[in-house]
Amino acid sequence: MKVLLVAANQYAVPYPVYPLGLDYVRQALEPRHDVRILDLCAAGDEASERLADALDQFRPHVVGLALRNVDNIDAAAPVDFIDRYRRIAAEVRARSPALLVLGGSAFNIFPTEMMDATGADYGILGEGERLALLLHALENKTDPRRAAGVVTLGRPPVFPEPYEGRIVATFDPHDARVAYYLNHGGMLNLQTKRGCPFGCVYCTYPVIEGRRMRLFAPDDVGAQAKALQGAGAKYLFITDSSYNAAAGHSLAVAEAFQKNRIVIPWGAYFTPVPMPPDYYRRLRDSGLTHVEFGVDSLAATSLRQYQKPFSVADVVAAHRAAIDAELHVAHYFVLGGPGENRETLAESLDNAERLEKGVLFFFCGMRIYPNTPLHTLAVQEGQIAAADNCLRSTFYRPKEIDLDAIRDLVAERTQRRPYWVIGAGDEKMNRTVARLHAHGHAGPLWEKLLW
Repeated sequence: MKVLLVAANQYAVPYPVYPLGLDYVRQALEPRHDVRILDLCAAGDEASERLADALDQFRPHVVGLALRNVDNIDAAAPVDFIDRYRRIAAEVRARSPALLVLGGSAFNIFPTEMMDATGADYGILGEGERLALLLHALENKTDPRRAAGVVTLGRPPVFPEPYEGRIVATFDPHDARVAYYLNHGGMLNLQTKRGCPFGCVYCTYPVIEGRRMRLFAPDDVGAQAKALQGAGAKYLFITDSSYNAAAGHSLAVAEAFQKNRIVIPWGAYFTPVPMPPDYYRRLRDSGLTHVEFGVDSLAATSLRQYQKPFSVADVVAAHRAAIDAELHVAHYFVLGGPGENRETLAESLDNAERLEKGVLFFFCGMRIYPNTPLHTLAVQEGQIAAADNCLRSTFYRPKEIDLDAIRDLVAERTQRRPYWVIGAGDEKMNRTVARLHAHGHAGPLWEKLLW
């Protein structure tokens, strides 16, 4: 069958993100199926024209629409993407008789809502590699609904067990979209495992990837990194929910990078839990330059209520270990969760001052998603109705302080600290990042705030 995979994301703040997931889906489908990929972010202002051309010229039997994000997760200036996805689906319907299939992280969070909004024929829950199961059923004229993870309109979604098939990405260095990302920050992505063992109160990773970790062979990851480096990547970002969730495996991956002579810098998300001695130094020796910690709060009671697997002391120790290893370090806070008040906020901000030589990002507002403990709590507190799917940007409201007051108190502190940033940064900061990328600088570049 002829399959057109479309990356629907067009949001590029603070920088565009390479749609790695479609490389995994393509590997699961080829060579049995003829697969093309269209990245609407890389298409820029010509996205509609590129989509029309692909539909007219390729004439696919199936269009797989990958939905990455639901919104921008910004309580101060929310941007929802559902209407954009609806328009893209309508464009496909208007120009092609192809079956429309949805997938991606946003679809996994809101499967019924996305199906209703787009009128898609099918959806794929769990990993996108399951699209191969749907195509197999269609070819053999069996009921596709029997395939694990396949969703249809009007049928309650049933989440499958984690995908157990071969998980390998097929990377095409000659794909035109690769050049776009190399010219806009030089960053390409790779993954070392799937699944997240943690249970943070608001997080959707357990829904999207499951809690059981599936570790990729370090040699395979190293070989993929070598392919990305050979294609011209200037920086690699590892998309794992938490790179150090399996400490031994993460060190083995770093050794594979050295074995494959990876010389370009890389970064990843980390959880500030205790690590083996010299852990960050060993990663630095393999090319690690940027450590991004998801701390959310530095108030002891808040960490417990957010169900975080670490303490304030753990955060400070992890920060110092990374700084001592001469790494760039950033911390991401999500303020305004359950139990937040002026005292916990002050405690977080006071403790944040202990994170010297680091860049701090403060998101003021905790997004509520279905199938999370936060959604259950918001229902119990009467903030939302049990039937409220929260498809449109919906944020938790702490009882003792409102989000505007949180933003004001954080803004007062950030005035004296340019390396403390509210949200993903303002337009001036994002323009600066874009300008540095245009002049050949690679990577996320948030460390430049410390200049």
